[in-house]
Amino acid sequence: MKKTKFTESQIVKAIKEAENGRSVSDISRELGINPQTLYNWKKKYSGMDGEHLRRLKEQEEENRKLKHMYAELALDNKMLKDVLSKKWQGLLPAEK
Repeated sequence: MKKTKFTESQIVKAIKEAENGRSVSDISRELGINPQTLYNWKKKYSGMDGEHLRRLKEQEEENRKLKHMYAELALDNKMLKDVLSKKWQGLLPAEK
């Protein structure tokens, strides 16, 4: 996931300024972003304060780590099943 160069507090501040009537073009020009980025932030983070946004980021990071752990365990499980199936196939009597 691409990291943003803006902190949670900067994102929330920009959204609140836009909600208070400041023009999106002025805010985006000041921050050096595309106006569409501000609209995307509003869609994703509208109604959140800095604490909620920080918790959301922490939960997304934890979710990413858990998905990575699951993928590693799934690969280990598949590998072990493949090894065991080959081991038992070698011990079975050949059919004639």
